[in-house]
Amino acid sequence: MKRNDMTVGLLVLGIMAASCSSKEAPSNEEKTEIVSEIGDVKVDRFADIQVLRYEINDFDKLSLDQKKLVYYLSQAGLAGRDINWDQNNPYNLKIRKAIEHIFEHYKGERSGDEWSKFETYAKQVWFANGIHHHYGMEKFNPKFSKDYFLSLLKAVNHQLDDDTVDVIFNPERAKLRKIKDPKLDIIVASANGFYGPGVTQKMVEKFYAGKTNTDPKPPVEHGLNSTLILKDGKLYEDVWKSGGKYGKAIDQVIYWLEKATTVAENADQKAALEKLIDYYKTGDLKTWDDYNVLWTKSTKGDIDWINGFIEVYGDALGIKASFESIVQITDFEASKQMKVLAENAQWFEDNSPLIPEHKKKEVKGISYKVVQTASESGDASPSTPIGVNLPNNNWIREEHGSKSVSLGNIISAYDKAGGKGLVDEFAYSDEEKRLAQQHSYLAGKLHTALHEVIGHASGQLNPGIGQPSETLKQYASTLEEARADLVGLYYIMDKKMIDLGLIESLDVAKAEYDGYIRNGLMTQLQRLELGQSLQEEHMQNRQLVAKWVLEKGQRDKVVEKVMKDGKTYFVVRDYAKLRDLFGQLLKEIQRIKSEGDFKAGQALVDNYGVKVDYALHKEVLERVKPLNIAPYYGFVNPTLVPVLNKNGEIIDVKVSYDKNFVEQMLDYGKKYSFLN
Repeated sequence: MKRNDMTVGLLVLGIMAASCSSKEAPSNEEKTEIVSEIGDVKVDRFADIQVLRYEINDFDKLSLDQKKLVYYLSQAGLAGRDINWDQNNPYNLKIRKAIEHIFEHYKGERSGDEWSKFETYAKQVWFANGIHHHYGMEKFNPKFSKDYFLSLLKAVNHQLDDDTVDVIFNPERAKLRKIKDPKLDIIVASANGFYGPGVTQKMVEKFYAGKTNTDPKPPVEHGLNSTLILKDGKLYEDVWKSGGKYGKAIDQVIYWLEKATTVAENADQKAALEKLIDYYKTGDLKTWDDYNVLWTKSTKGDIDWINGFIEVYGDALGIKASFESIVQITDFEASKQMKVLAENAQWFEDNSPLIPEHKKKEVKGISYKVVQTASESGDASPSTPIGVNLPNNNWIREEHGSKSVSLGNIISAYDKAGGKGLVDEFAYSDEEKRLAQQHSYLAGKLHTALHEVIGHASGQLNPGIGQPSETLKQYASTLEEARADLVGLYYIMDKKMIDLGLIESLDVAKAEYDGYIRNGLMTQLQRLELGQSLQEEHMQNRQLVAKWVLEKGQRDKVVEKVMKDGKTYFVVRDYAKLRDLFGQLLKEIQRIKSEGDFKAGQALVDNYGVKVDYALHKEVLERVKPLNIAPYYGFVNPTLVPVLNKNGEIIDVKVSYDKNFVEQMLDYGKKYSFLN
């Protein structure tokens, strides 16, 4: 699972973080300009988005085969890009194609109010991989008129059916990509493409409950890679595989993965890649598990990848997984600094505040690296995680371990783009501001590492208890992210951090505690329109944690709500007691997960993680507006350019920072449109 944004730790400083079907490497005839200097990390700004650029350090030091491996893996990821668009909503690809056609061919006036509003809408759609906000899940409502849009389509001679146009402009259609309101049928109410017309929540739950009860152990992740459709009165899984749904894009993914096997760094890498190819060819979930075991054990190379249908945040029930890809190069120097966490994983497990039977007796196979991101696609781009721990299947974690990475160059780009506006506005005291200024960067990195390396790898299920996606259903992801956050919060205040040489004083932990409370209760609300509730799992988890400790520590004023000059502040008064409260909540959420206690998990999320105080939300928006800080950040990828000899063989790969946001979106639309 992902540490999915920069709103904690690092962002207390105000970052708050026509189809081309050719299967051959592009020739030099494309004449891509090699722009080797990254320049300003800030690329574009629109709506609530700041687009940045990240740099790949020391790429030229890789061997030719390593460069080829990075290039092939990046192409495999980009080849699957269309899949995520369709998963987010069935109309997305048609709408994207229309937008691309207008940008490519419109010869009229590209200025004025209507064009400006259309351009902003287009950028929002590109950034979100569809017509719904990537975080808030609400549909973008165009500020330009329907007549203006139709005039653009007519000017470029592009046909878009009336039904699709209505989806764009009718505010009552496809309102939310995902909704988890327990009062609604969350499958029917969600506008994503994971389920076909007529499929209801009860149907889905009954269908997968039947599979779970009959299949042998170890358990596969049922439904992970298929669209559930209603056909002739019966439910049917349309599996995402070669020859099946999304087959044209998956065949392209397979092609590039096959090329990657020819330059794998070692036998373990090659075996994992070959098993991933088998999975894409068959769609078999047992093969997916076999791949994840091989991938988890493949830790020796300098290059690694994430590729597949992985995270289930996009599905209201947490069953179906979105396509994503991240290609990464090990940052050896930075990895050395944090390697100590993985080496001491058993100590953390033994000394956690969990109920003894919920602790792992033996923590296996944890690896942790800081990496340089080389390419991202699908659900990981343009909005990217800063840390990842995989695989998600609990039995694989328990028996074989997991891999954790922090995306070092992504974090660095956030830091370069940042400022201190949010801290100055929302921190109560000069001391709180000093702690943030001096320690929040390290605090954020360390909390991310603890979240991924120790948090997601900790704890175990009771015997006979099903996977969290089965027992906790739509609440599983929120509770898991809260659990991992709490592990990080609990241990960052432990003197063990000093003993391990990771920090010099607990002031680092104090900075993280201050920032987490500020963000969970206030500053993350800048991301919502006034009156909205929290739907995204990471935002829910942060408010859940912060609001719970505020309430439970009220008698002792562990965290105190303070008014000054008509403004609201939340001030940590007792860091030690706050740590104890974090431990208590961690213990309870692990119990919920270990025992599969749906009702308790539902109560935690619904009571603490969803509802937003209207007056406080309004105040936050009013205080943030003058700061002119984008609530959301994302990235353009560097362009990897193969250099070919006269025989068409790759003799080098260059990194270019040549594309702005619009240019990259249009370029991807030309090269990687395999489903529309």
